Amino acid sequence: MQISITDDLKKRFHAACALRGLKMSHVVVELIRQWLASETQSSHDQSKTNNL
Repeated sequence: MQISITDDLKKRFHAACALRGLKMSHVVVELIRQWLASETQSSHDQSKTNNL
């Protein structure tokens, strides 16, 4: 996967990960998992609302 982000954003993200001893790729994977989980929950909640 490749993404385009500004140099400033990449530097800030790299620094934040380094301070915590984390690999950037691991943080990105976790963020994607969290986003997918929230999307799944959001879709489920919307489906329940539509069925009322």
